Parts: sequence; structure tokens; C-alpha cells
Amino acid sequence: MARKARKRLSARARLRILGVLLLLALVGGGWAWWHLHHWTPLREQYPMQGVEIGADDGAVSFASLKAIGADFAYIDASVSVFARDPRFVANLENARAADMQVGAVHRYDPCQPAGRQAANFVTTVPRDAELLPPAVELDMLADACPVKVGDAKVESELMTFLNQVETHTGKATVLKVTKTFEERYSIARKLDRNLWLVSDRLQPDYAGRPWTLWTANTALANEVSDQGLRWIVVQR
Repeated sequence: MARKARKRLSARARLRILGVLLLLALVGGGWAWWHLHHWTPLREQYPMQGVEIGADDGAVSFASLKAIGADFAYIDASVSVFARDPRFVANLENARAADMQVGAVHRYDPCQPAGRQAANFVTTVPRDAELLPPAVELDMLADACPVKVGDAKVESELMTFLNQVETHTGKATVLKVTKTFEERYSIARKLDRNLWLVSDRLQPDYAGRPWTLWTANTALANEVSDQGLRWIVVQR
């Protein structure tokens, strides 16, 4: 009987220990999630910080964004050959009204002609010397294109796009290159443009050379938006 009682006590002790360990894991996981979604790089290291904003973020207050430390905003403008962000004009005007520096982003589609994509961008984004350099997001791959597009074609078409956009804006385009796109095409190593890289929490090094912009948190939780903001820093 005594042996059975000791076994029962031992089993209960193990259950208590497992319960404590599970609770610690849950608390630790919750803290890690909270820290990741609320983290931004130190201002001492990156004095200039900002956001990327598009229709998916909803109607945000740019005055509030500025109040929490956003010095600038890159506004999603156009995608591929036809699509335009429905909130681009409102976001651009509201960001300027909040006295923020503003730039525009085009999401590039390697399956579509570069000239038509450039036309989509230049008819969406006004010619304005006060705008920040335009940015092109390079994330989509050509592997799923209806008509085969080789790597050399992706690079040559992208150059056509850049030349036409830069003629319109008068400024060199920033390449917002994701790790997936860079691993596939090594475009950062081939084109001499400032880089904008994306990597949550950890400084990105996948481009093989220094970056200018870094999306350091792709889902920053804050009082301005419950969707999670794309938080960017500038490296000088």
C-alpha cells in the first residue's frame, strides 16, 4: 500500500512539474510573440524610420503615424500593368498633410511587359521633385508565367521598366528585393541601385552588399493600426 501511495505521489509530482513547464513555455512564447510584433530598431542606431502603407492597412491616421515616430511613408501605388492601389491618392495627400516625406511603390510582375507596367506607374504617380525616390518591389517570380520568361528576359525587362520610371521621376529607383527573388535572380548583384531589403527582426544580408532601406518588422502592432504595419528604417 505504501509503495502504491508513493507511486501516486510521484505521478502527481511529475504532472505538477509538467504543468509548470507548460505554463513557462506558454508565457515565454507569448512574450516572444509580443516582443516580435512590438519591436522596432533602436533610434540611436537608425534615427530615420518610417512605414509602407497600402489599401490593406485601411484608413490610417498619418498624424498618428508621425506621432509614434514615422518620419516618412512609402505608399503602395501600382501593381503589374493594370492594378492601382485604391487608396494611393488619399494616402499620398494625407501623408503630405501630416508633413511626412512620401514615396511610391510599384509591385513588379515579371510575367507582364515592362513598358506597360511603367505606364501604369507613371499614370498613377505624379511627376513631383519632392517625392522620395520611387521603389519597385521585386517578389513575384517568373516560374508561373503563362508564357516562359527566362532569367535574362527578366533582367532586361526590369531595366526597361527602371529606365522609363526614372525618366518620369528624375530619380534612381530603389530596388525592394525579397530574399526569394534575390536567390532566384541575383538582381541586387547585377543592378547598381539602392537596396530595400525585408527581414523581420534580424538585419538582412542576403543581397551581398549594403542596403539603404530595411523593412525590419512586417507586422508592427501599435495603436495606429490593428492590421500590423510594415516598419522601415534607413541606413546612412
